Amino acid sequence: MSTFDIVQGVIIALVVIAAAYVAFRKLLPKTSTRVMARVSASLNHEGRSAVVRSLGRRVQPAAATGSCGDGCGSCGSCGPTPPVKTEAQPLHFKPRG
Repeated sequence: MSTFDIVQGVIIALVVIAAAYVAFRKLLPKTSTRVMARVSASLNHEGRSAVVRSLGRRVQPAAATGSCGDGCGSCGSCGPTPPVKTEAQPLHFKPRG
């Protein structure tokens, strides 16, 4: 194996890992938040080196703000959302001719 093959394999592996991470965050947001919180908690506790603790703080997921602008809609304090009015349009079927 040449050096080029090793570098190429490492770059491809990094791209695949990054794509899997982004897909995991986009497709499973609650699960990814839970996993990242567990990883952060395991890295950021007493007895770890400063580098590992800073990595633990960096991967810690952002806390929910709980404000009306975050779009959760679970508390009901933002008031009811008005229904979206759409005009019903009848379907017209035309025979093939």
